[in-house]
Amino acid sequence: MCSIPSFDYIYEIAKSFAICVVEGQVQNRHRSTHKNIPMKKHILVEIMSGLTPLTEEEKLDIENSFPIERFNCGTHLLKEGQIAKEAYFIIEGCIREYRHSDGEEKTTAFFTEEQAVVNFDSMINQSPSKINFVCEENTSVAILNSEKEQELYNKHPRFETFCRHGVEKMIGGKHEQLVNSITLKPEQRYLKLQEERPDLINRIPQYHIASYLGIKPETLSRIRKRIVGKN
Repeated sequence: MCSIPSFDYIYEIAKSFAICVVEGQVQNRHRSTHKNIPMKKHILVEIMSGLTPLTEEEKLDIENSFPIERFNCGTHLLKEGQIAKEAYFIIEGCIREYRHSDGEEKTTAFFTEEQAVVNFDSMINQSPSKINFVCEENTSVAILNSEKEQELYNKHPRFETFCRHGVEKMIGGKHEQLVNSITLKPEQRYLKLQEERPDLINRIPQYHIASYLGIKPETLSRIRKRIVGKN
């Protein structure tokens, strides 16, 4: 059974499509951190419709299985010690992944529009999370709950076939990130980040970027000055 990562395949396919606005209104499950916003069409229905014809019943079931919610900046979607029960597809906003090490926050990933956010280890093994997910901006997401996902598969078994490719892409991306952190020097890692994800440079506080690169903020400042000097 591949009940958790299959949603990530949908996430990855989303990179080939324009971001769509979402039907209905945002659910108000946690009133202190959510805002209702008008939407036109559910993004996952749009994505899946681009892959395969959907019946009206399938469209409705996708909408019901993957609700859309909006979280305020600073909201934690997952904290260390909690067991992950949900995964997220970012429609708008930014989520930072971090863990605590020697009493400090160590940033390990940033997720922005059209990216998947999921703690596979905690969700699949039902074990306490070792990482945290926090919204760095007001963030709208489509939410995957594993129980609702399995209900969707039981009713529409063909959706489960979208599983394996997404898992491979997610694992591949994590492996590349690990290799880069080991083999590249800090300045090379910064240049790679600047090339591949230039939006982060101005969206994210520099101390979080420094943490992600494994350096101190003052070291990052020197690197940036050196790069500007070369140009």
